[in-house]
Amino acid sequence: MTTPFWVGTSWKMNKTLGEAAHYAEALRGASLFRDERLQGFVIPPFTALSSVCRSLAEAPVMVGAQNMHWAERGAFTGEISPLMVQDCGADIVELGHSERREYFNETDAAINRKVKAALAHGLRPLICVGETAEEKRLGVAVDTVIRQCRIALNSVADEDLDKILIAYEPVWAIGEHGTPATADDAGWIHRHIHEALPTTPQGTSIPVLYGGSVNLENCAALAALPEVSGLFIGRSAWQPEGLLAIAERVVAARFGG
Repeated sequence: MTTPFWVGTSWKMNKTLGEAAHYAEALRGASLFRDERLQGFVIPPFTALSSVCRSLAEAPVMVGAQNMHWAERGAFTGEISPLMVQDCGADIVELGHSERREYFNETDAAINRKVKAALAHGLRPLICVGETAEEKRLGVAVDTVIRQCRIALNSVADEDLDKILIAYEPVWAIGEHGTPATADDAGWIHRHIHEALPTTPQGTSIPVLYGGSVNLENCAALAALPEVSGLFIGRSAWQPEGLLAIAERVVAARFGG
């Protein structure tokens, strides 16, 4: 069976319940993600996670949480446990985003604990990795990204490797004023990541998605790269029309229509 190309978005700290419902309704009625060559996903804020999961329960679109704690329960005010994420009906949990690392002091070791907790509760970790502009300037981009990957996957059982997703998101490419990586740069880093990661027991590679100012103009070139297993899109997909337009271009670029 061919591994699908992943196309999805995180809404970050955006969307009321009504806005989330509108978005989910648009995806539920779209036929594009019924193409088995694609795997769509959306990652709403936690306030909308349960309702979006219910709305898309019969649609071929996975739903994820933006973060979670590693503990099942306890005195961790403001945190969300893996049991809570699972209870909402989510398939995926995004872990290690650069904003979590920078603003909330998340360490590689903490992300590893979360990865193992997610797997223990049947959730698919989407592990975000990426170097800063300074690390790129100093020539340690590959070292940084591979270190993040290896620590995140430390002590993960071989049989769980086929449940892992990696999202390479260079920090300098993220956000309203980010500079998208060129296709050459993205392909180069992705090749290094694939070489460093273990293969699954089935002999397949762990999917590595690209994220960082993905838009209508660059999505086709990125999707055409054999090393890129999917696109993790930001603000260009914060409206359903944007996500679907990019997915259409991905199909044409990756599969020839």
